Amino acid sequence: MPTLILVRHGQSQWNLENRFTGWWDVDLTDKGVSEAIAAGELLAAKNVLPTRAFTSLQTRAIRTLHLALEACGRLWIPETKNWHLNERHYGGLTGLDKQETRDRHGDEQVHIWRRSFDVPPPVMEDGSDYDLAADARYAGIDVPRTESLKLTIERVLPYWESEILPVLASGETVIVSAHGNSLRALVKHLSGISDDDITGLEIPTGQPIVYEFDDAMNPGERQYLKDR
Repeated sequence: MPTLILVRHGQSQWNLENRFTGWWDVDLTDKGVSEAIAAGELLAAKNVLPTRAFTSLQTRAIRTLHLALEACGRLWIPETKNWHLNERHYGGLTGLDKQETRDRHGDEQVHIWRRSFDVPPPVMEDGSDYDLAADARYAGIDVPRTESLKLTIERVLPYWESEILPVLASGETVIVSAHGNSLRALVKHLSGISDDDITGLEIPTGQPIVYEFDDAMNPGERQYLKDR
């Protein structure tokens, strides 16, 4: 049956440093590398072997995908990279220490920016050190200046419907290596989670989530692969 595997990238350097990352390209830590390899070893142990792969344009997700595929002997499968699977854009918060931001703006305001469904962080200013307008990978793309989860969903779901779902429907086992918020967008859709409840859902790093689909392409229950 069609099977979907979702994997949030392993711990990144800015996860470790407790900084807002968003679209900024940050690599994995040694722990993140280990998490990605462990995810692939779990795929092999559970015999859930991907036949097609999708990921974002961000190094931490791409490397997680490659490390996991290598660990389960599937580095050779076709893969597609696309910016629609990028992390949510954190706008003017990008690069800031999360605790320092709480100290400056208050816990309540930072919680709203981080976890509300439709309130985006402040817009990134032109000329910011983290402005990606000139980054070659985004040539021809209107890079967001900030995004709420709602806005992230509005770019992730059309890509899911047009590019990933048809591959799944053909009977493939698809792995998507992406980010906390782009994966929350997919989980919200697949598991029918409300706007209010999705704000409390955390996707852990390096832990494969599996959905199996029936003949009508209805998803089953969300399962962590380690618990199957």
